[in-house]
Amino acid sequence: MKKFQGKVALITGASLGIGRGIALGLAAEGADIVVNYRSHLNDAHDVAENVSTLGQRALVCQADVADRSAVEQMFNIAVEHFGQIDIVVANAAMSVRERVIDAQWENVRRTIEVSQFGVFHTCQFAAQQMVKQSNAGCPGGKIIIISSILEELAPAANAAYNMSKAAINHLGRTLALELAPHHINVNMINPGWIDTPGERAFASESEIQAGGKRIPWGRLGTADDVAKAVAYLASEDADYVTGATLRIDGGFVLGLTLPEAK
Repeated sequence: MKKFQGKVALITGASLGIGRGIALGLAAEGADIVVNYRSHLNDAHDVAENVSTLGQRALVCQADVADRSAVEQMFNIAVEHFGQIDIVVANAAMSVRERVIDAQWENVRRTIEVSQFGVFHTCQFAAQQMVKQSNAGCPGGKIIIISSILEELAPAANAAYNMSKAAINHLGRTLALELAPHHINVNMINPGWIDTPGERAFASESEIQAGGKRIPWGRLGTADDVAKAVAYLASEDADYVTGATLRIDGGFVLGLTLPEAK
């Protein structure tokens, strides 16, 4: 039997990249999927079609996670459609790369609204629904926050994104403590350098290839690498794991060295 048979998973930012990989990975293990997207409608429907091909049900929900009322409506629609939500993956994020001294405030604010507040909205409504299910006698749930190794590192030209990632990891730890009595798990994943369409907006093919060779594992990570970690944390195998952060980076952080002196 597939490990998520009879479960419903909601993934934010599921139309592309890591979110897409997570949606398809969980569907392959039997989960029905709520495919959240903001602007990539065709890609979201393509994910839904792939979920259906895997034999699972899919619901496509448009919502900007920075819009609290839209996130609440998405959860209401998902519960009305499926009757439950067992797994929530707060994945949606954005980044505008500017140095602090030059950063445009609208870009800083938008990054924080999506990457930090959007995760808060998603986790709060997920927790409320899962506590309600728990009080009704159903098993707890799994909340997984997709953060970043930039929670630990602080590269230049990424201040708003860096601070957002640090904040959501601490949110996850706090929420894990609050939800433990309900046996609802909250965990974080810190991906490293992952080959996604979003990353390719900042790096050329040659930079991607050269960068991969510098990582101890010898390549960039993939959405599937992250999806497998999500599948573990969402499974019964991780029932006693909560408030933890799992780094998926091929040794990126361990392999950091100081540049040679000029």
